[in-house]
Amino acid sequence: MDGVTRVLEAVAGWLWNWPVVALCLGAGLVFTVVTRLVQARGFAHALGLLAGRHDRPDDPGHLTHLQALSAAVAGTVGLGNIAGVAVAVTVGGPGALFWMWVVGLLGMATKFAEVTLGTHYRVRDEHGVYRGGAIYTITRGLPERWPGLAPAARPLALLFAGACAVATLGAGNMFQARSVAELLRDYHGAPPLLTGLLLAGGAGAVILGGIGRIGRVTATLVPFMCGAYVLAALAICIAHLDRLPAALGAILADAFTGEAAAGGAVWAVIVTGVRRAVFSSEAGLGTAPMAHATARTAEPVRQGLVALLEPLLDTVIVCSATGLVIVLSGQRAPEGALEGVTLTARAFGEFVPGFGRWALTPAVALFAFSTLVTWSFYGETACAHLFGPGAVRPYRLVFVAAIVFGATRDLAPVLAFADLTFAVMVLPNLVAVLLLTGKVRALTADYFARRREGPLRKAPGPDQRVRA
Repeated sequence: MDGVTRVLEAVAGWLWNWPVVALCLGAGLVFTVVTRLVQARGFAHALGLLAGRHDRPDDPGHLTHLQALSAAVAGTVGLGNIAGVAVAVTVGGPGALFWMWVVGLLGMATKFAEVTLGTHYRVRDEHGVYRGGAIYTITRGLPERWPGLAPAARPLALLFAGACAVATLGAGNMFQARSVAELLRDYHGAPPLLTGLLLAGGAGAVILGGIGRIGRVTATLVPFMCGAYVLAALAICIAHLDRLPAALGAILADAFTGEAAAGGAVWAVIVTGVRRAVFSSEAGLGTAPMAHATARTAEPVRQGLVALLEPLLDTVIVCSATGLVIVLSGQRAPEGALEGVTLTARAFGEFVPGFGRWALTPAVALFAFSTLVTWSFYGETACAHLFGPGAVRPYRLVFVAAIVFGATRDLAPVLAFADLTFAVMVLPNLVAVLLLTGKVRALTADYFARRREGPLRKAPGPDQRVRA
């Protein structure tokens, strides 16, 4: 490991160990209280929205609630659910999985808040594309609520957008391509260049079609790949029910003792769990609101309610599938993302011989592909803010080319920098969302009050069709 990589990892490690952990846990608690446990009281309504019961075709936006959720879940359900959980269990011990559950459940409220704000403050650019998320929450929300902070809004938004653009090319692109290429090379002897070209061709066909095509593809792909993966893990758990109580006991005991963590400290378990949960669910990261802001709705709270299902699906369900199989198998491995893929393959292979070769490989490829196409939209939204809407098409071409580059290169320094950019994204996003707690409370109270009164009319508030 060279000096630059070590420095990047040290800075990222410090940010993740203290400011990011505090913000993520704090925001989850604050919005759970402010929204009066929206995770529970809004859950049934969220399912109804997802089923299309409240869709109105004349509402502004591009995607249905289901398509927007699928696009966002496609970005969150990726190698973090396979490799990241394995790394969490290895570094933080089984107890890290418990803290992933905690952050996932609290993150439902965080995701509700940031998506509600990101949709409320969205704009429509000169090409007619709806853009929202952290950038617009910062640039439009902060000056509205806190006029004295108006001069700081643009620099904060530029910081987020710059970090996001880098992260999309690193962790959201090249890391995904490299992981798939290495797995196919190791298990099937496929040349990395061929893997990169195939991934680039498939992703390019979706990406160049814009958010509409991304939404349609992910709405088909996400339920299938998540369902198949979770069912495989569930079948293993059911077949080994006799081991399950001991596995759950180990998770709960280690969560508060840290005996299995590197360094044997409870804080190491908590930090590892929080870090991997944020990577997995993106609650607080500020990316998913970009996809949700394209939803066809005039009610921002509705999309926030749909979005709160994300951490439940991604972190509590899909990550648990990986984590429980690993704990049940007793497998352990050294830290490292690619080692994490190998560890998960070995854990499943302990119960189903050949799983790594014939089942996990296509699962990794599908998870990585879904992440690629969604993160391309996040990157183009960041670039549109940094350089104008004209930068979108060139960015898409660069993104597709980076897939081939990533599949064939050693990415240690790139990934270390991407890890740092993730932390940089969390800071301005969650600070802005927390400063707008009053707005979240007002929007939520207004929506539920109007819903109690009868059929909803269009919510009052800023024009959702304002041009950028």
